[in-house]
Amino acid sequence: MVGQSTMMMYGNRAWEVHNANGKFRVLVTKNMVGSLWLDLLKARDCRVEVCTSRDPLQSSDIQAAFGSKCDGVIGQLTEKWDESAFSALKSVGGRAFSTMAVGYDNVDVRAATQYGIPVGNTPGVLTEATAEMAVSLIYACARRVVEADAFMRAGKYSIWLPDLFIGKLLHGKTLGIIGAGRIGSAVGLMMARGAHMNVIYYDKYQNKGFEAKLESFRKALAENNEDLIEWKRGESVEDVLKNSDVVTLHPNLDRTTWHMIDEKNLNLMRRDAIIVNCARGPVIDEVALVEHCRRNPDFYAGMDVFEDEPLMKPGLKDLHNVVVVPHIASATLWTRSGMSTLAAANVSSMLHNHPVANAHDVTPYVNAESAHSVPQSAPAIVNAKDLNLPMLAKPKL
Repeated sequence: MVGQSTMMMYGNRAWEVHNANGKFRVLVTKNMVGSLWLDLLKARDCRVEVCTSRDPLQSSDIQAAFGSKCDGVIGQLTEKWDESAFSALKSVGGRAFSTMAVGYDNVDVRAATQYGIPVGNTPGVLTEATAEMAVSLIYACARRVVEADAFMRAGKYSIWLPDLFIGKLLHGKTLGIIGAGRIGSAVGLMMARGAHMNVIYYDKYQNKGFEAKLESFRKALAENNEDLIEWKRGESVEDVLKNSDVVTLHPNLDRTTWHMIDEKNLNLMRRDAIIVNCARGPVIDEVALVEHCRRNPDFYAGMDVFEDEPLMKPGLKDLHNVVVVPHIASATLWTRSGMSTLAAANVSSMLHNHPVANAHDVTPYVNAESAHSVPQSAPAIVNAKDLNLPMLAKPKL
């Protein structure tokens, strides 16, 4: 934090106050990344109160901080934003909410809409960072990086041996993608172009742009007399699981994808396959995964997210063939500071009655040189249409 601030206590939680005389009172439930987000809120006449606790906040903690007046909140994916939370926010004058995340399965958008509260999210800055983490987990599993690192640190390396930490070569193998949106397709292109992996993807919507890029790369290989990659759109999730050496998961979390990867579907996969989850934890039945990895020591899993986050199901952490990281797929400085700025732009724009951009290109927000050069529009409001919010006019071509 920069600049002058004071401290307030609500319940047993401390909150750091910036721009105490600001017109609009905005709560930020976790300290965010960078400084542009805070500069933006202050420049737009917001009194900003940031919870200093690094522990998860319960709804009661947040509602205790509402007081008698709260204009807006920037929340996190670790919190439950349900009907009671939005009812309480509305009762103290709440007019805007944004999560600092792309996904909002922890937010009851219908309830927020019922109370007339816009809900913002932060898309457009996580694609490459999350895709790179998926690729990192794929290679960490394939080449047994974590096991080898622990072996070295334990002082066990005494002689080079031909069979020491034999892993899997990815070149020429098949990558399966479940959920080929921006992130899934980015992983596909990284692995096709970088490791010459074949690609099979399943998504209920055909991704023609992704297919065109794969075909363009395939033609470039042909022109240079190199071995070609193959690609196709799979007929089903099961089709991808059966025919892939590596499966990377990138679906949205909803009723149709909860426990999509269960015992039955795990058993469809090759015994020495790799599965990576950088989507949402409950996409995988974690208990089934533990048992599958126990029975199949050559099967590997790379996990950035967990079903009962931050907890792991019993036994998961003890498995040599599982690589686990604490939900850090988007944890690059540019990405997390960008997410922070987008969330601040969503809330502050709604408080000033600025239009909604729902922009495909968010770089004017996240790459702004100062708070005063951030566009005066909300970059992403998921219920803008339902609330009949004014939309930013698109430039004529």
